[in-house]
Amino acid sequence: MPTTILAIETSCDDTSASIISDGIIKSNVISSQLDHSKLGGVVPEIASRKHQKNIVYITKEALERSSVDLHDLDAIACTNGPGLLGSLLVGSSFAKSMSYSLEIPLICVNHIKAHALSHTINKADIDFPFISLVVSGGHTQIMYVESYDKIKIVGETRDDAVGEAFDKCAKIIGLDYPGGPFIDKLSKKGDPHKYKFPDTNIPNLDFSFSGIKTSFLYFIKDNINNDKNFIKKNINDIAASIQFKLVEMIIKKLRVAIKKYNVSNISIGGGVAANSLLREELSILENDHDIILNISKLEYCTDNAAMIANYARFMFNDKKFSKLDVVPFSKNR
Repeated sequence: MPTTILAIETSCDDTSASIISDGIIKSNVISSQLDHSKLGGVVPEIASRKHQKNIVYITKEALERSSVDLHDLDAIACTNGPGLLGSLLVGSSFAKSMSYSLEIPLICVNHIKAHALSHTINKADIDFPFISLVVSGGHTQIMYVESYDKIKIVGETRDDAVGEAFDKCAKIIGLDYPGGPFIDKLSKKGDPHKYKFPDTNIPNLDFSFSGIKTSFLYFIKDNINNDKNFIKKNINDIAASIQFKLVEMIIKKLRVAIKKYNVSNISIGGGVAANSLLREELSILENDHDIILNISKLEYCTDNAAMIANYARFMFNDKKFSKLDVVPFSKNR
């Protein structure tokens, strides 16, 4: 009999439920909260309330799409962190209740580790070890992955995530939230070398994006003082130039990691993995280093329950179940 798991993801502002059976994703339902775009960022209290309203309906739809009955489930999985604590509590409490009432195991999954293995969704054979880059609005990390349960963070941001840098720079030039996709779209008509921004000299494989945001802010202010229509006249070049710098910072560190750990495979996950320039630069990196590049499908780049279900299948096989008193956590640990 195939193992069937229901997974719940509520780490930030997307409510998602997924069914995996015999290692294959049968459904992956996501409800994105649109309210935050009007507010310029995710408001934790609003996010958790929306999760409460959506979670029952999203779970029901995931079961219906996969033609799975509640009593066919072998386990319930959920994101246990890192993320927004209020949002995590909604998903984990829901999963715990189902686990208790159905008398089936609970599997608590680390959100970042799930991203790191998101390229393995619907795949049976996985080549370990590999370097995994997770880039999103809340995370920027390089990990050395020896196996699904042996994942070491070898580089991470010391302040802001690259996705946050994209969003903040977009806000400075008047773009809506989330700003990353808008910058990506505008950059296609711009010159990425028109404006130069300074690098942050952070040692080893760590990142820092707070400085680039400050530099960008003063750059815009100084030019507006000389020409109040500066942004309007140069929006495409501005978008292309800041995107080029942010992507360049990521690629530089990734090249160092590949050489240091001498791997033949790398994987990319997280919402920023959808960025078109990053994907182009990764293809160049793949050829330069003669490695295999594994980029998660677009539907699995942003927060989704399919990656939680995928990671839970490994934990289920090793009987790594959680107790009902497990506590969600907001930061990496």
